[in-house]
Amino acid sequence: MTHKDYARMLEVALVEARLGLAEGGVPIGAALFDSTGRLLGRGHNRRVQDGDPAMHAETAAFRAAGRRKTYRDTIMATTLAPCWYCSGLIRQFGIGTVVVGESATFAGGLVWLRECGVTVVDLDSEECKKLLGRFIDAKPEVWNEDIGVD
Repeated sequence: MTHKDYARMLEVALVEARLGLAEGGVPIGAALFDSTGRLLGRGHNRRVQDGDPAMHAETAAFRAAGRRKTYRDTIMATTLAPCWYCSGLIRQFGIGTVVVGESATFAGGLVWLRECGVTVVDLDSEECKKLLGRFIDAKPEVWNEDIGVD
């Protein structure tokens, strides 16, 4: 995969993040692709909309992709570094590559994922930073709830 392929994958996740924001939720999106770049599933954080604390963007994309014999050849693109919960999902199912829009706002489990052999590509996207940054400024209490901070 090239940087251009990863940027295209991230754009799908960004569309999802914008949908989440339009619904009144946390603007984080994700998409799962196979090794050829074919979209398997996409989704966005729906914790606020569904009242479901487990419905993170990566979880939504993973569930939308459905069952596979193996996920080792898949690529998870997400607008923000996966939290520990979603990092666990990535490890549990052996997702081989994670493309991250940005990790400056929240680093999540990236170090651990790398230590476990997952390929992590951080695109350091200004668009992802701005989208989430505006949300955090407007709704810090929702953001803190999302990342588990009192």
